[in-house]
Amino acid sequence: MNEPTSWHALVQRAGVLADTRADAVSRPVLGITGAPGAGKSTLGAALVADLRTSGRRVALVGMDGFHLAQAELERLGRAERKGAPDTFDADGFVILLRRLRLREARTAYAPALRRDLEEPVAASVPVEPGVDLVVTEGNYLLLDDEPWAQVQPLLEECWYLDLPDSVRRERLAKRHQAHGRSSRQAWERALGSDEQNAQLVTACRARADLVVTAPGFVPPSDGSAPH
Repeated sequence: MNEPTSWHALVQRAGVLADTRADAVSRPVLGITGAPGAGKSTLGAALVADLRTSGRRVALVGMDGFHLAQAELERLGRAERKGAPDTFDADGFVILLRRLRLREARTAYAPALRRDLEEPVAASVPVEPGVDLVVTEGNYLLLDDEPWAQVQPLLEECWYLDLPDSVRRERLAKRHQAHGRSSRQAWERALGSDEQNAQLVTACRARADLVVTAPGFVPPSDGSAPH
């Protein structure tokens, strides 16, 4: 479904998911996907913050926590393709999503990617038993290759974040420069492996439950987003 989306509408829609099974033994998982640089992490964090402000219990679990460690990428000869589907522990991500859908009596822990280290760190994100909605974001939530194909059936909904390619690529280049690459190196990465990954993600766009177009997803800058 592709339709105009305001911030208010997105928060309301996610809120309905959080409230639907608030007292059940299972919990819904909302996915946010899109090409590299589309703003998935920004949308996920802002959405979770607003839902929490409205009194809902929500956790944010990023797919990026399942990056393979740098040493393992080097061992496999995949370090230069970091971010490609085979540079993640996809099976581990699927196993965690299955667990998070169950309302266990104990806290579950998810890994997270430390951007300052460019390494995944285990047990960084607690998902407590009282959490009513898990929001997960990442590039490959709708990919139809195994084992990624097992992700979408575990999601209550999956939103595709659509951003003009020119804006998205500019963001990626700036991100790479912020992590120490020269301007030339940054653009080579943005237009090279990042773009190859983007094409894989874009091909899955039609499988999304909702296509969120910029700038509609951007929360009000004064913090007055409706709840």
